[in-house]
Amino acid sequence: MRAIRITEYGGPEVLTLSEVADPDPVDGFDLIEVSGAGVNYADTHQTENSYLSTTALPMIPGSEVVGRTADGRRVAALVGQGGYAEKALGMPGVEFELPDAVSDGQALALLVQGLSAYHLLRTSTHLATGESVVVHAAAGGVGTLAVQLAKHWGAGRVIGVASSADKRALVESLGADATVDAGSDDLKAALIDANDGKPVDVVLEMTGGPTFDASLAALAPLGRLATFGMASRTPPKPIDAGSLLQSSRAVIGFWLVHCLGRPGMVQEPMAEMLDLVAAGKLSPVVGGTYPLADARKAHEDLLSRRTTGKLVLDPRQ
Repeated sequence: MRAIRITEYGGPEVLTLSEVADPDPVDGFDLIEVSGAGVNYADTHQTENSYLSTTALPMIPGSEVVGRTADGRRVAALVGQGGYAEKALGMPGVEFELPDAVSDGQALALLVQGLSAYHLLRTSTHLATGESVVVHAAAGGVGTLAVQLAKHWGAGRVIGVASSADKRALVESLGADATVDAGSDDLKAALIDANDGKPVDVVLEMTGGPTFDASLAALAPLGRLATFGMASRTPPKPIDAGSLLQSSRAVIGFWLVHCLGRPGMVQEPMAEMLDLVAAGKLSPVVGGTYPLADARKAHEDLLSRRTTGKLVLDPRQ
């Protein structure tokens, strides 16, 4: 089969189209003929070996696929690794049959990114009705879903942060009450201004560095910042525990991996989100579909912040 294979760590240039053996059958795993593979920002970290977990070479990246099983079922599935390929093995407990009303791209958007948005709001920050929410990278895969879910669950004010006017217009079309330029000279002040002059209750942050620092400073007492990435590759300033005590602020880390061993944290959110999509109440944004051979370009576009929503690789092209 054709697959994208990595034999050395590096940037997008190490993603190489190769002929490899089909996945070996494993009891309990379904062999899936892949019609779409999701591209996530975490894949760019995995490619350069800067991800939270270590990887071994050679490797086929990609943690999520949509396709058909041997018995003809149309499913979306988490696969751990091996998604950038014509065939992949769906992991037990994280494979979901899809209704006809949900497209391949929409289903892929709900797996890593949708589940992350869901748990960042519900599990990590415990969003309450009427609270304000800041969503960084709001035009991205997690962000576009987090904006919509926050509004659906009763957030009082949703503020999307994005790097261009076009992206901010997209975020507003998804229901954000206000948007902020990610390149604002004084990001703390911009976030507070966007919240009608008040500190914010919840921040979903995945950039790191000064963006994290300004977001933490913009939190209200009892506010919560959930960090789920470091796209800038720059760590924030060290956090003084005493300052958290004095301000009653919380910083919460989130990695989806820790939800996968608890079936209720995956199956139930996926069922809820699939129902919302099928009913037209949640609209995953599919930002681009690339032939499998163009995986390198997909990573380049993602890293250069030229993309919005969910990126998909199509092994049939």
